Amino acid sequence: MNRILLICTLICGCLFNASAQYADHVIPGAAQTSRYLPLLKNKRVALLVNQTATIDNTHLVDSLLQLHIKIQKIFSPEHGFRGNADAGETVGNSTDGKTGLPVISLYGQHRKATAADLQDVDILIFDIQDVGARFYTYISSLQELMESAAENKKTLIILDRPNPNGDYVDGPVLDTAFHSFVGMQPVPIVHGMTVGEYARMLNGQHWLSKGIQCDIRVIPCENYGHQTFYRLPVKPSPNLPDMAAINLYPSICFFEGTAVSLGRGTDKPFQVYGAPGFPKTGYSFTPRSTAGAKNPVLKDQLCYGFDLSNAPEATPHKGRKLELKWLLEAYRLFPEKDKFFNPFFNKLAGNAQLQQQIKTGVSEADIRKSWEPGLKKFRTLRAKYLLY
Repeated sequence: MNRILLICTLICGCLFNASAQYADHVIPGAAQTSRYLPLLKNKRVALLVNQTATIDNTHLVDSLLQLHIKIQKIFSPEHGFRGNADAGETVGNSTDGKTGLPVISLYGQHRKATAADLQDVDILIFDIQDVGARFYTYISSLQELMESAAENKKTLIILDRPNPNGDYVDGPVLDTAFHSFVGMQPVPIVHGMTVGEYARMLNGQHWLSKGIQCDIRVIPCENYGHQTFYRLPVKPSPNLPDMAAINLYPSICFFEGTAVSLGRGTDKPFQVYGAPGFPKTGYSFTPRSTAGAKNPVLKDQLCYGFDLSNAPEATPHKGRKLELKWLLEAYRLFPEKDKFFNPFFNKLAGNAQLQQQIKTGVSEADIRKSWEPGLKKFRTLRAKYLLY
């Protein structure tokens, strides 16, 4: 009997571990040069890229230059071309020290490439690793670039990459009254799409400015499906340093709209949460000024809270969902309820309803039930644009 129990335990353990394994055979669009190099021949090229645009360990810009592709300039998103600027930090134009190419920032006041920016460009490339959350601004930069390309009659090549949170769809669908750069379209917080699929949706639903259409060419990933758990080879932004942070990000990012720290300025950003007024839980941390988090929330203040870096939700598994329990628990523990939310929360949530539901004590089950009509409609819409 004991032997049978041991065997069952080992089998269950193997199955659990298997569910958390990351695929190592995925080939992103950028690595499939034979599929897009012919489109670049004798063309003047501009790229919207950051540090994640790599082929193996070589940056896409370097690879294309080695292949004698004529690159005119680089456009950069939030966090900059090298991906080391703070969240929300304005990054100016510059010259890349390695290649000598001009780098034009498309984050801040200048979020859209102008006709002058594109005057000496024939074709555009987008290659940025996304993490599948509506408020992660790379898909907003993609939309702005698609609009610029369409307005200036330029083709846009999208080198697709896996979505590490692409195996589920969850959260409230954005109310367009709360449109912002952290939520530009009526999609749920976790949309379950790659950037290539999302671009197809932007075109297909006529969501670009004035309903214009962008001439896009998506180079899809190989050996990838939406149930594939993919380990990112390069961190996508300064405060998503590892897969635990990336897996937790869609749920933990709610704290950006509160008086609670989510670990910016620690070695576990987006993996812990806490505040000075929380009960002493046995876990504490103090946010400090660091590279990528120069002025974190609750800087230099001792915070009591919770470490989620080893929680089951920090690893990929079947049946994932947007977790509300941490946000609800934080609100319950926070001593000054009227100071818990800040004005950014409704932009992250994509509505005013979630904040009101939390304040009035609506149960998690009923909050989720309120999302279902929008999610059902979105899942049907999403299916039309999936590539995987």
